[in-house]
Amino acid sequence: MTLWQGRFGDGPADALLAFTVSLPYDQRLAPYDLIGSRAHVRGLQRGGLVSAEDAAMILTALDRVEEELALGFVFAEGDEDIHTAIERRVTEIAGEAGARLHTGRSRNDQVATDLRLWCKDAAVGLCQAVCVFSDVLMDRAAEAGDAYLPGYTHMQRAQPVLLAHHLLAHSWALSRDVDRLLTTRRRLDVSPLGAGALAGSSLPLDPDGVAADLGFNDRFENSLDAVSDRDFVAEMLFDVALLGVHLSRIGEEIVLWSTAEFGFLRLADAWSTGSSMLPQKKNPDIAELARGKSGRLIGHLTGFLTTLKGLPLAYNRDLQEDKEPLFDAVDQVALALSALGGLMATAFFDTHRMQEAADTPSSSAVDLAEHLVAAGMPFREAHALVGSLVRDSIERHVPLVELVEAHPALGSAAVGLLEPGVAVTRRTTPGGGGPKPVAEQLSRMRQRLQVDRERLAAL
Repeated sequence: MTLWQGRFGDGPADALLAFTVSLPYDQRLAPYDLIGSRAHVRGLQRGGLVSAEDAAMILTALDRVEEELALGFVFAEGDEDIHTAIERRVTEIAGEAGARLHTGRSRNDQVATDLRLWCKDAAVGLCQAVCVFSDVLMDRAAEAGDAYLPGYTHMQRAQPVLLAHHLLAHSWALSRDVDRLLTTRRRLDVSPLGAGALAGSSLPLDPDGVAADLGFNDRFENSLDAVSDRDFVAEMLFDVALLGVHLSRIGEEIVLWSTAEFGFLRLADAWSTGSSMLPQKKNPDIAELARGKSGRLIGHLTGFLTTLKGLPLAYNRDLQEDKEPLFDAVDQVALALSALGGLMATAFFDTHRMQEAADTPSSSAVDLAEHLVAAGMPFREAHALVGSLVRDSIERHVPLVELVEAHPALGSAAVGLLEPGVAVTRRTTPGGGGPKPVAEQLSRMRQRLQVDRERLAAL
């Protein structure tokens, strides 16, 4: 049975059903369809469109369908989506009363409502997972103490920074992901139910009451917009794609750091893989997949934006293509957060190797320049002077320390700046990579995570 059979003399072709069916993936909307249907029935009762007796029968049938879905729901051949399947079964259970369930409702506003409810929960779930991962990074940052490593620009050693500073940099990026997801959630917190197919209804529906019943912050303002709007899906896909890009960056660093060439990090056995041929290998597969899946997430976003491009108002079946990329994107990034969290919690940081790499005299070049600036020399002049010393050291194979000590503008007073571990302690400005600002940053990150958790708890 289709929901439009009255208009057609013949049933749908098998190939049409095979191409248009969405049941295999939209089953996960079942809990939200039940929630939306219950609210709709209560709204119909308030409007006098169903009697109290019929409403009770429909609600009881919906409860039974919920039980059947948990135990093993039997889908019929004509169930093209979860919404059709639930309505069919409610009608089988409640009879004529069940046939009133869809009064004043279209699948257009029904599906949009279900998907918005799903997105509200998905956004919170992802934010919680991000907070758990951020906790891991923050714990490792606190454990790192005064360990330091080279900071890089253009993948060239630039300045030493505390390992804690590096790990917390990722935490701040992730905190923006939480903020983005919650902002998107706030924007999508609008009920489309009552918009009908596209123009509302002549029946005395109660969109405001239904919106409040469903826990939405507001109801739609324009029925055409309500059923055609998938901005919230595009926004969720963007938020998840950018979160995936941030995880990809972490993955790339893990791949680099775990190489013999870097040697900054060693992976726990349980969070790495081996080779089917090479006995000595320990591979960072989690990190590589976190890096690789970012392309999949970006593809979902660009693909869906292309689907939306040029669609006329109001609903078009193209919009059925919103769910698979959205569901997959959320699933994949949730798995990545969990796996990367386990990897980072158990990885061994070789801080001796890190510090050895950071302690080259040239990494303190900017400290020499700043020493000259403090003595009154213009920065550009100081920059050129130190740059010429570095070039001279490389070309003549003379230790930079000797050249610094011999230079009249620097001398022995500046040699101490090139001592191992000194440069990282000189980064004192707020938000910088030295001990004092990093201690403050760690405290602020703890506060930020607490605020984020309070925001999530309030939802």
